[in-house]
Amino acid sequence: MDQGHDNTNMDIEKESTTTFDYSKRAQWLRAAVLGANDGLVSTASLMMGVGAVKHDVKAMILSGFAGMVAGACSMAIGEFVSVYSQYDIEVAQMERESVEVEKEKLPSPLQAAAASALAFSVGAIVPLLAAAFVKEYRVRIIAVVTAVTVALVAFGWLGAALGKAPAVRSSARVLFGGWLAMAVTFGLTKLIGLYGL
Repeated sequence: MDQGHDNTNMDIEKESTTTFDYSKRAQWLRAAVLGANDGLVSTASLMMGVGAVKHDVKAMILSGFAGMVAGACSMAIGEFVSVYSQYDIEVAQMERESVEVEKEKLPSPLQAAAASALAFSVGAIVPLLAAAFVKEYRVRIIAVVTAVTVALVAFGWLGAALGKAPAVRSSARVLFGGWLAMAVTFGLTKLIGLYGL
């Protein structure tokens, strides 16, 4: 009787550990997808904005590359500061409770910063690659919009799968948001370029 009870307890502990590990992993993956989506939308929008007034490929690529580097650095620094604050809070709490500080169980600020920068860069590289080899202006704009559209749908679907949300609705929301950001940036930059507002 006692042995059966012990086995049940061990099964419950094992199940809760597995669930905990999965939810932690899913949280990291969702953060990576969101970081990649940020890189994709901000870099594509920046390139579309510059492309609205400067038709040469060099200007678009340089603006996209600068946006990718600046965005990746910004994401990494933000994540580093945020996770380091969390790290300090957890260490202080362990010390107050007189618990031995196990550093391997604490969040790693450097790892989080590197992951955030990498995720942003993965998203940002999509519009850069789409525009890099196309000389003709109109074809280049279409190539960027097409590549970004495919990536937005993929990121939306992946985010939905990880968050266990409806895939179609999530993909549509991410797609519409990305299109809106590119359209607004293109339109406003075109307006300023034409009328010098």
